[in-house]
Amino acid sequence: MSKVLLEQNGHLATITINRPDQLNCFDYDTLLQLEEQVKSIQLDREVRAVIITGAGEKAFSAGADLKERRTLGEKEVRRNVNKIRDVFALIEELPQPTIAVVNGYALGGGFELALACDFRIAKETAKLGLPEVSMAIIPGAGGTQRLTQLIGPSKAKELILTARRIDALESEKIGIINQAVPQEKLMETAHELADEIMQNGPLAVIQAKHAIQQGSNVDIHTGMAIESKAYEVIIPTEDRVEALEAFREKRAPNFKGK
Repeated sequence: MSKVLLEQNGHLATITINRPDQLNCFDYDTLLQLEEQVKSIQLDREVRAVIITGAGEKAFSAGADLKERRTLGEKEVRRNVNKIRDVFALIEELPQPTIAVVNGYALGGGFELALACDFRIAKETAKLGLPEVSMAIIPGAGGTQRLTQLIGPSKAKELILTARRIDALESEKIGIINQAVPQEKLMETAHELADEIMQNGPLAVIQAKHAIQQGSNVDIHTGMAIESKAYEVIIPTEDRVEALEAFREKRAPNFKGK
């Protein structure tokens, strides 16, 4: 049985970590399969949005597979940490918008996976946290960096250095997740967000995401230059002309990603 599933429905791709009995934890094989699926959609222009979730109702992912980790030597631990860091970077760098659907525990690497996505929608009872320091290690897949960028250094230090777990409602209040919803509305809410995004020009969405991400950690002048270059990419596209024609004809545009 595959540990990572990929389903495509129209322009929407859904990646599911498929180890529900292990709380969707990441062993090395799962990371390799996740990497393969992410790379398969990276350049697929038919895919305009990506949902990432975990199988079952208990966990999005509870992080590294500690049963496997106990059997590894230092060299293999470094291999695993480097791989999870690289795979999550691939996810962060996907041109398509990504939505983490947090259907339960999102701990350690599971939380870091959610942080690598553009949006996070969680069920109200989900628990999120970076408990690594309680295991005498630190977050190693971007947690110290992405969480800090999201909520600021002081609050990030509080959550990381205490190894505290917080629920989705508190996570929403401090800006970690976009929306906390009841379990029965979780996937519906994610699909609504994906549909809202996919109504728009797909190349424009890609370039807007690129400009935001590349400009988020630079000075305003460099950021404006990044935005200008992203805009230049859009000017010669068929979709831009189609949008103007649709506006003139008072109809919905038919975007083709060209």
